[in-house]
Amino acid sequence: MNKQIAKALGIAAREVAHNFSNKNREGNYKGETFSVHEVIPTSDQTAIVFFKKNTRKLGMGFFYYINRGYSQGWKYFFPTDSHVTGMMATQFYKLEVERMNYKENFSLVEQYNRNRSPENHISDVSQIGV
Repeated sequence: MNKQIAKALGIAAREVAHNFSNKNREGNYKGETFSVHEVIPTSDQTAIVFFKKNTRKLGMGFFYYINRGYSQGWKYFFPTDSHVTGMMATQFYKLEVERMNYKENFSLVEQYNRNRSPENHISDVSQIGV
């Protein structure tokens, strides 16, 4: 994570803690206050933030960075068990997309030749026997 993005993460996490500490916030029935307990980078553009509550319990936010456009900057949500389970499946499907897209980086001739010995290579798509 580059320094500028890391600094912005710290600012965003403190802002979330401040906003969630509003005693009049909808859903803040116990009047809890929050402070940033720990920031754990999980990639160049994601992080887990532990928030310490005045009840001595912890809350966990998932932060993700959007590079550009109208929504540029750090966004977050507080994941439920269901979110975590769904995100675990995401890794499989992301790998599937990468696997399926890999061949799109090559011409048909390159794809045909990729797993063949040099003496069986072709130089034109018309040589593929379909």
